[in-house]
Amino acid sequence: MTIRSLIAKAVQQEDLNFLLTNRIPRRLATKFMGWFSQIEQPFVRDVSIAVWRLFSDLDLSEAKKTQFRSMHECFIRELKDGARPIAMDPAVLVSPCDAIVGACGTIKGTELMQIKGFPYSLQDLLGDSDLVNLYRNGRYVTLRLTSSMYHHFHAPHDCRVEQVTYISGDTWNVNPIALKRVEKLFCKNERAVIRTRLDITGHSIALVPVAAILVASIRLRFLDILLNLGYRGPNVIACDASFRKGEDMGWFQHGSTIIVFAPDGFTLCESVQEGTVIRVGQALMQVP
Repeated sequence: MTIRSLIAKAVQQEDLNFLLTNRIPRRLATKFMGWFSQIEQPFVRDVSIAVWRLFSDLDLSEAKKTQFRSMHECFIRELKDGARPIAMDPAVLVSPCDAIVGACGTIKGTELMQIKGFPYSLQDLLGDSDLVNLYRNGRYVTLRLTSSMYHHFHAPHDCRVEQVTYISGDTWNVNPIALKRVEKLFCKNERAVIRTRLDITGHSIALVPVAAILVASIRLRFLDILLNLGYRGPNVIACDASFRKGEDMGWFQHGSTIIVFAPDGFTLCESVQEGTVIRVGQALMQVP
């Protein structure tokens, strides 16, 4: 049995995984990793990426470049042109990121699921009564990015970003093991609420990037600030940024989860089911 398979077997043990990824000083570990990953020293970079490969299926074949100054630069890598074809049908909302589909479906009133048996409310997550009413009985998809995935996120349709709200919080791991143990986990973690409006219909679509341990940092192309554990306001940031469908909106400095919200009337595409892998530009929802 290889070292990688031994490590994978150990990490898959739920009690050990939860202990290693949550029962440590989460915010301190996250800040340390943010610093360490950006060290531009060849030995540190090479060893870090080698260890990363032990724990993941990191594939750089689609990367625009394969030589990096630091592990962080590898993490936020761009892809070759054309690596993610965009479904241009105007009746389709596309996935903003590469991900594994988590919970998804219809919001029951204002309640939705982080995983089966673990509900949470729109109010607890969004903290905005207007948005709660907007997405009441609407649709949602939870998109979980693993560490080896491409970590940029893109516009789900031709749209305009109207507002970003940054909500301070914790940095629990957001893997399925933690989601089965920590109630309202997404509502506890650092997160941003990105409000967009579709050009074609005027519908409001919200993207909610959620931070996690080691990965609490978000860069948006249209804001000249870094949203991370050190950011303290203003919490509500007015915006007026226009994007074409599939255009790069920003990236996780490390990575985590994005929850997509749409009003009632949208429908999930048949291929969008819990556990399936989806890529940037693939059909996510049908626009009414």
